[in-house]
Amino acid sequence: MRRFLILLLAIGVLGGAGYAAWRYWPGRQAAPTAEAPRGGGGPRGGPRGGVVPVTVAPAQRQDVPIMLDAIGTVQALNTITIRAQVDGQLVEIGFIEGQMVKRGDVLARIDPRSYQAALDQAIAKKAQDEAQLANARLDLQRYVTLARNEGVSRQQQDTQRAQVAQFEALVASDQGAIDAAQTQLSFTTIRSPIDGRVGLRLVDQGNLVRSGDATGIVTVSQLQPIAATFTLPQQEIGRVLEALGRGSVPVEALRPAGGGAGNAAPITGELLTIDSAVDATTGTIKLKATFGNEDGRLWPGAFVTVRLRVDTVNDAVTVPLVAVQRGPDGAYAFVLKADNTVEQRPLQLGVLTASEAVVRRGVEPGEKVVTSGALRLSAGTAVNPTDEAPPTNAPAPGQRRLRPRQAADAAPAPR
Repeated sequence: MRRFLILLLAIGVLGGAGYAAWRYWPGRQAAPTAEAPRGGGGPRGGPRGGVVPVTVAPAQRQDVPIMLDAIGTVQALNTITIRAQVDGQLVEIGFIEGQMVKRGDVLARIDPRSYQAALDQAIAKKAQDEAQLANARLDLQRYVTLARNEGVSRQQQDTQRAQVAQFEALVASDQGAIDAAQTQLSFTTIRSPIDGRVGLRLVDQGNLVRSGDATGIVTVSQLQPIAATFTLPQQEIGRVLEALGRGSVPVEALRPAGGGAGNAAPITGELLTIDSAVDATTGTIKLKATFGNEDGRLWPGAFVTVRLRVDTVNDAVTVPLVAVQRGPDGAYAFVLKADNTVEQRPLQLGVLTASEAVVRRGVEPGEKVVTSGALRLSAGTAVNPTDEAPPTNAPAPGQRRLRPRQAADAAPAPR
């Protein structure tokens, strides 16, 4: 045990001596002489007075659309459950599940024999009554002729005229019975009331169906055009109503990320209507938009990002949103000067979108602002600028976009 303790003590002494030799080795002390001395004569900027690499982008003058974003739910413009209107055996199914059908296409047939028999019976009854009516009219004509020569009494003539009227009413009733029987017979052939897509079959051929069945035979959904419902905060009602007052309000739909949309373009449509009341529980208002959906990319029940254009700021000066910094005195940006130094410029902002900021005062079109590397900058810092590609105004499909807002920052005017 004593030898073990002596060995540990020797190892500790040797380790300490080695560290001291490494720490105070003369060659290592000379290494810092290659660096520039602190507080050197270079411009203010990065460590040891170096030049800071940054990326810059120019301020541009362009039209900026004001968009409101929301998460919406796609729904069929019309959804109809096809049910039997008469009782009988289902003798034919005229569709394939998932098939696109046109208005008037035959979807199913119910055994029509009993309804055809009822129609034939009504037609025969009318023929019988029409024969009696014709005979009564002939008798009336004879009575009228005899009455001129006083061959019959006036009472007999009036009685025969009433008999003719009675048979005319009976024939009219028979025609009504024929129409009802024809209607019942037509119900045995079930046709699609709209253009759309049939869903899964709910009843198989051969089953007995009744007019009161709640299940139905199949559902037909109109997918072209298709609708989407979404909600906005009640504070946006004014802007939406103003946009509707100016005419058609364009709407774009983006499928959520991960839905297989890739880089597909947004699906365009227009705002159909705004609900008549605000939901007092959530403080939101429901809206409905329609889309042509010619390519069938929208599907009932799916969630989509809906972008509603309510206005456009024309001929506005914009900078990338990442160039806008916040400080105690408000918004500002670093503007690149001709000598590759930066100036801290206060900004008065307007509308902010997901990628751009409208600048009411502070920069002019063509001036370049720093978009990355600003955390290492101060006024007068020397920089090594690299141009950045102009940002696109449309986010990637499925990307959630910030809700636009008015940012009237009271920034002091540049001196």
